[in-house]
Amino acid sequence: MSDVAIVGGGPAGLSAGLFASKNGLDTVLFDTDGTWMHKAHLFNYLGVGSVGGSEFMATARQQVDDFGVDRHQGEEVTGVESTDDGFAVTTEEDEYEADYVVLATGANRDLAEELGCAFDDDDTVSVGVSMETSVEGAYATGAMARAEEWQAVISAGDGAAAALNILSNEKGEHYHDFDVPDTAASVFGGLIDDGE
Repeated sequence: MSDVAIVGGGPAGLSAGLFASKNGLDTVLFDTDGTWMHKAHLFNYLGVGSVGGSEFMATARQQVDDFGVDRHQGEEVTGVESTDDGFAVTTEEDEYEADYVVLATGANRDLAEELGCAFDDDDTVSVGVSMETSVEGAYATGAMARAEEWQAVISAGDGAAAALNILSNEKGEHYHDFDVPDTAASVFGGLIDDGE
């Protein structure tokens, strides 16, 4: 049984996978490569000057793989349902169990509907700022929860928000994933010691 199952391998799903696995959660991710990113060229992604969508995806996939996400490339999810212990995710090949599920399937909201998630009047999945749906432990990200704001950077942020909320639930307190260079603590400490 995994801690987190992520359905979708675009910026939202990969971001959720990165944050979850990097912080010690056993994470499985299903990626059918149906992302719109292959039609994109990024000039508007903070920190990225210019990169083709497919090149961006290759880098993002390598990054989540390096952090230990169990990524199932090409394995399509055919169903998701609540269980007594979390969620069952069914694919054409197998069935997986997880404590949490993150839906990151773009504008395709079929799995959220099947799971019984509440929808807003604009036919998007109803979520709060944590991206959690009306089904406890189930999250919807990116275009699933947004009628028009379909930007890669927004979707990546949604995936990160979902993962951080899951991490907060697991750790019993607000969790922040904030990396600093190894030398930052000593430099910062020196400034405090010197009274600057």
